[in-house]
Amino acid sequence: METITYNIYEYIFLRRINMYFEITPDEDFIKTDGVPGPTKHEIRALVISKTCLTDEDVVVDVGCGTGGLTLEFAKRAKKVYSIDINPDAIQTTRANLEKFGVANKVELIEEEGLQALDHIEDFTKLMIGGSGGNLQNIIEAGYLKLPVGGRIIITSIVLETATESVEMLKALGANPEVVTLNVSKGTVLDRGVMMKALNPITIVSARKE
Repeated sequence: METITYNIYEYIFLRRINMYFEITPDEDFIKTDGVPGPTKHEIRALVISKTCLTDEDVVVDVGCGTGGLTLEFAKRAKKVYSIDINPDAIQTTRANLEKFGVANKVELIEEEGLQALDHIEDFTKLMIGGSGGNLQNIIEAGYLKLPVGGRIIITSIVLETATESVEMLKALGANPEVVTLNVSKGTVLDRGVMMKALNPITIVSARKE
């Protein structure tokens, strides 16, 4: 049997490549009662695609919850600001970032989303997964701070959130894209495979022109 050996630099390079392309399995996250998430594996994969991340991006994640998307952003971007008003969410996100070794790339902010955005500058991507009922103001404040070419992504489990997001982005001069993802996962039984549907998620995204 042939044995393949790597030097330390090759190992680090390959590990970083693997981290970049791999989406962390749902079951690997630390979870806390009362804190939503993590965002399901398939949803995170599509959000990462829509975000068009590079290693020079600075990402703001409003409503981080368990930290599922914050983790994926941290694996790929230069820096992440992760925001949640719930102290349990901040604590859980911190635990997950430490578990996967990327806590040094994330600044955790325990604050309401709009207030936090007021003192964050020079970010290139904005993710809104929770708004505390202040969605329109968060979209407007965040979009206006984005540079030309920056991207905004909003995820929603209710149609009204998606509709409100689209209308607000249109009012700001953006051309939003809307995708609804319906995922069913198979449970293997003795007699076959039973498919169980997850809640559909709508993703609204736009590039600032």
